[in-house]
Amino acid sequence: MEDLTPRQIVAELDKFIVGQTKAKRAVAVALRNRYRRSRLAEDLRDEVIPKNILMIGPTGVGKTEIARRLANLAHAPFLKIEATKFTEVGYVGRDVDSMVRDLVQVSVRLVEVEMMESVRERAEEVAVDQIMEILQPRRKQTSKNPVRTAQEQFSDIQKQLGQLFGVPVQVATTQTVSPPAEEPTSESPDDDYERKRNEQEERIRTRLREQVAAGLRDDDEIEIEVEDSGGPQFMPLMGNPMGGDDMRGDLQGFLGQLVPRRKKKRKVRIKEARKLLADDAARSLIDQDAVTREAIRRAEESGIIFIDEIDKIAGRSNQFSGPDVSREGVQRDLLPIIEGSTVQTRYGSVRTNHILFIAAGAFHVSKPSDLIPELQGRLPIRVELDSLREEDFRRILTEPKNALTRQYAELLATEGLTILFPEDGIAELARIAVEVNERTENIGARRLQTIMERVLEDLAFEAPDVPEKSITVDATYVRSRLSDIVKDDELSRYIL
Repeated sequence: MEDLTPRQIVAELDKFIVGQTKAKRAVAVALRNRYRRSRLAEDLRDEVIPKNILMIGPTGVGKTEIARRLANLAHAPFLKIEATKFTEVGYVGRDVDSMVRDLVQVSVRLVEVEMMESVRERAEEVAVDQIMEILQPRRKQTSKNPVRTAQEQFSDIQKQLGQLFGVPVQVATTQTVSPPAEEPTSESPDDDYERKRNEQEERIRTRLREQVAAGLRDDDEIEIEVEDSGGPQFMPLMGNPMGGDDMRGDLQGFLGQLVPRRKKKRKVRIKEARKLLADDAARSLIDQDAVTREAIRRAEESGIIFIDEIDKIAGRSNQFSGPDVSREGVQRDLLPIIEGSTVQTRYGSVRTNHILFIAAGAFHVSKPSDLIPELQGRLPIRVELDSLREEDFRRILTEPKNALTRQYAELLATEGLTILFPEDGIAELARIAVEVNERTENIGARRLQTIMERVLEDLAFEAPDVPEKSITVDATYVRSRLSDIVKDDELSRYIL
């Protein structure tokens, strides 16, 4: 993060999101402030709290995408959750603390993957060794003097019995005559045969190991032992209406540490076996306690929780009745989490004081001032996102790295088809998207996905059998696929 200035953060977001400069600047400053806070003295660092953000704008304009891309940019634990989840039937069984537990779980997976990658090279070697033991197991070496070994073992047993019962035992010993030191023993024919056989086996193992490591035997099948993810599930029988999901998850994690995981045998190709065995080896090579400590630290210091549809809980009990009572209740339950509190998770206590909360809502019916004053105060930065225009739609279709036109072109290229999108075709797609949004529900940029899917539906279905391998999606092509649907308001409402 020290290498990314706010201007550079906005530039990175511009690669995936069109427009919305004000929102990008707000999140860029919030992210940079985390780096600035880490440079402060320790006594002042705890006093600096994050400036949480409230995004206001219609659906499909990029609110969620901005938050998600920001988390990816910072390599931070990120969780998206809908506020309406806590107003549904059974709300009492899903407390708001669960969002912090889910964030910690995301953080644990993130840190575990990073640490596993740090030992990946060593884990790959362990996996190859395990595969070699399956393909070419080593022979057990026989003792050169089995009679003497048996006598030694019997003598050890006699000594142990004597110590156990306090009875002196006459230990039988065997006298062995060593050859004179000046006369080296000559190698017997059996020893020579054994030595040559061992050398030959080592040469075979070396060649075989090289082939496995180089991937030359990836298609061969072997039988390996993997963890059995199935088995009886006892948790639903212990369901608790008060926080059942979280309690079952914590209890299952606790029991998983006490009861050893069952193994089952699977026949897989060596390519897949290398990955499965390397993952198991990497997981055993890392320190799980270190993973937990780092995961909690990241969740507390750099975690981001995106609360969507917060406008749906903006009702007040003194203005309405019925379900609005639970809406205000959800706001009051959210308040201590956003203000800063300690939440107990299966990995330990987590403080939420420095987690960045980004809330978002369309606020078509309600307005931000309908939130309770305490919650408004914990979302000090408010950013209004702009509605998308036809020009924005044209840019969305072409400029981002993950532009829809590029996605469809690459998908159909796997079937040998070349799809071209000239400017007039792009303009027509954008025009129809705006028109349908105006005449039906305005779902923003998501409308482009439904239109693109409709335009290329027949082509995607017939792609393997299309004789013409180059298709131009121009304005005429787009109109021929959408003209009838756009004219019929009732039909476009359900299809587009």
